[in-house]
Amino acid sequence: MSVNSRIPGFYKLSPADRFKAVVELTGLPESELASLTQPNPDILSIADRMIENVVGTLSIPVGVAANFTVNGRDYLIPMATEEPSVVAAASNMASVARINGGFFTSADQPIMISQIQLVGTKDPYGARLKLYERRDDILALANEQDPVLVKLGGGARDIDVRIVEAGVGRIYVVLHLIVDVRDAMGANAVNTMAEALAPLVAEIADARVRLRILSNKADRRMARVRATYDAAALGGPDVVDGIIDAYAFAVADPYRAATHNKGIMNGITAVVLATGNDTRAVEAGCHSHAAAGGRYTSLSHYEKDAAGNLVGTMEVPMPVGLVGGATKTHPVAQAAVKLLGVTGAQELAQVIVSVGLAQNTGALRALAAEGIQKGHMSLHARNIAVMAGAQGEEIEAVVAKLRSGGHVRMDRAHAILDEIRQGA
Repeated sequence: MSVNSRIPGFYKLSPADRFKAVVELTGLPESELASLTQPNPDILSIADRMIENVVGTLSIPVGVAANFTVNGRDYLIPMATEEPSVVAAASNMASVARINGGFFTSADQPIMISQIQLVGTKDPYGARLKLYERRDDILALANEQDPVLVKLGGGARDIDVRIVEAGVGRIYVVLHLIVDVRDAMGANAVNTMAEALAPLVAEIADARVRLRILSNKADRRMARVRATYDAAALGGPDVVDGIIDAYAFAVADPYRAATHNKGIMNGITAVVLATGNDTRAVEAGCHSHAAAGGRYTSLSHYEKDAAGNLVGTMEVPMPVGLVGGATKTHPVAQAAVKLLGVTGAQELAQVIVSVGLAQNTGALRALAAEGIQKGHMSLHARNIAVMAGAQGEEIEAVVAKLRSGGHVRMDRAHAILDEIRQGA
């Protein structure tokens, strides 16, 4: 599917008209995207199969980020988020990145790790080498658990055995099973393999197995992105320097880095959620990577090129898939994947990190220029107006007065609404 994601005035359209525009641009049948806008009558029964004790569902707004070019291809990107300004900021920075070709990305093979923890080993270093000696047997047994994955070109690739000293006299031998999970996120596949390996591994090491579960520190499954943002389009050299100062602050100070990286995850998590992937796994992997050097720091990097333009780069773990889980069971996730038009997990990962970098750049630009609240609270004004009780045409009238006054607060919204109704 080839689309042009450049849609001038997209934000001005009504939700219904935006939906029609997306249908026309993608060429997909409206029925395939209907779940993005229409409540599905079967959704409760689907939810009941997904988790326990279901009593209902929670709807999150799904927006479409425009202007994205990734590796020379345009994408319309579904983002599920309740936070104002996230979709707008990502789309805005994508339009600036387009000037210099958009986003350029790469991704590792889809490798996941499952850990098997061994306790009570009398000779842990000897046990470690015994496990390496039986590497072929271990891999063969692991691959017997998922012949379909092996047929698709994936499967257990290798092992790594570590000695982990946990203090108070506890020493663990930990076997890492390294698995190519292809287009899956991979949790179920690697956990099944680890469970099956437990008796053999315990026998070889003459030890007892405790935990056998995947690691969400998916540092063998990195996705990388770079973009060059035109200095003039950002607002000039001073804005570029301000963004770099904001980035440098995040590198040096973990208090700032936490908020800086939250901005990145605003973009990443929105696409992960929209496509039915595991937001908690991705968040855990990214934040653990931010602390990989021994202290928590920025996930992204910013610098200037020879022409004074801003260059943003980032590499983060990205364990996402297109098969299994909610991606295949939830109709909205299925529609979102169709809208996005990706064909593999690595392509999805590269699109997601592009959105994360764009969102981060947008937040830093707002901080370096007019301040974060101007744009954020401007969009938030509509929510405040509705919460105050405004209806129909009253909503825009309240929003206009809230914005002109510069203070977007509930008490002002109530007062403005009272004035409007008294004058009607």
